[in-house]
Amino acid sequence: MKLAAVAPPATPEPTTRWRPHPLDLVAVVLAVVGAACALSGLLPRAETTATLHRILPLLLFLGTVIVLAELTAVAGVFNVLASRLAIASRGRWAALFLLCGGLATLTTLVLNLDTTAVLLTPVLLALARTLRVPAGPLAVTTVWLANTASLLLPVSNLTNLLAADRVGLAPLTYATRMALPQLVAVAVTMALLWFTWWRRDQPTGGRFVPPAAHVPADPVLHRTALAGCLLFIGGILAGVEIGLASTVALALVLVGFVIRSPATLRPGLVPVRLLLFVTGLFLVVQTLGRHGLDDLVGTLLGADGDALGALRAGGTGALLANALNNLPAYLAGESVLPGGDATRLLALLIGTNVGPLAAPWASLATLLWFERCRAARVTVPMTRFVLTSTLLAVTGTLGAVGALLLVS
Repeated sequence: MKLAAVAPPATPEPTTRWRPHPLDLVAVVLAVVGAACALSGLLPRAETTATLHRILPLLLFLGTVIVLAELTAVAGVFNVLASRLAIASRGRWAALFLLCGGLATLTTLVLNLDTTAVLLTPVLLALARTLRVPAGPLAVTTVWLANTASLLLPVSNLTNLLAADRVGLAPLTYATRMALPQLVAVAVTMALLWFTWWRRDQPTGGRFVPPAAHVPADPVLHRTALAGCLLFIGGILAGVEIGLASTVALALVLVGFVIRSPATLRPGLVPVRLLLFVTGLFLVVQTLGRHGLDDLVGTLLGADGDALGALRAGGTGALLANALNNLPAYLAGESVLPGGDATRLLALLIGTNVGPLAAPWASLATLLWFERCRAARVTVPMTRFVLTSTLLAVTGTLGAVGALLLVS
């Protein structure tokens, strides 16, 4: 009698334990320490209330614009743009360089630098794989322009919102004041990108095979997300309060996803880590300012209000950003400078926007960019990155502050 073979017992699949990301831990620690500062009295109740009142509109904007950008990426808007740029370049490496730089600049200007770091980086890395070209130039393009192209509009960077509020400038007035510094910062960035990354790593003959056009999976969602982005941009240019503009634009896109792809809408879209990070950072920096940080920053900034004072403010912003992070660097400098000293405040802003490139932790956008590169298994040569980024931080800050002095 032949016995039937008995299948061996199935081996249970190993369970993957959830582990928090290092940035999650940083955000939680900052939030807890900030709360402790407020509850313990290290930060007086009046200052705590004023700080929270100031950042609530910023948190609304950050939360809504990041979700808007995430859904825009899901709808394929960035992928369509990237593929069309590659096709428009007609296989020419130099043309692709200009178009990718233009896309990164535009994304940073109208959707803020974190959007460029988080969402455009994987798109350009995927484009590099499709074209079979080195990923380094495309990767560095996103992180450099995420920082240096974030000067023109208040929405481009959280620090801009703070600066525009402090000096009392409306969005269009602020943009007029920062237009020349922004132009100079982008020009310096593009020049260094080409000579230190793109020209060195270009394919043979400076040519590549263009890809096929990307077709979005759901054209209706694609058009809806694109309309939401255009509505947001139009609202900003019309002078609508930024939190309201981003909320209305997001509401339009959410309606499209509720109808077409409700499964996409999940709690994880809300950038809780970023919101905790910003809230905790504000409270901690305010507390440190009361206990010695303001005195140190005041010494670095000096009392000069002329051109030398502006250059000193820009340099101090860049130095502190690379030593700590650009957001606390700006907050610390802002607390020391008088509100009427618009030129030095904007110079400080330039230093904290253009300067935080020499260290990986210098801005949240740079940290997020490293995370995206690691997730895509793309390794950027660290020595080369730090050296070239330091060169950009110095030359970009000097050039942009010089341009600011010309229009002041």
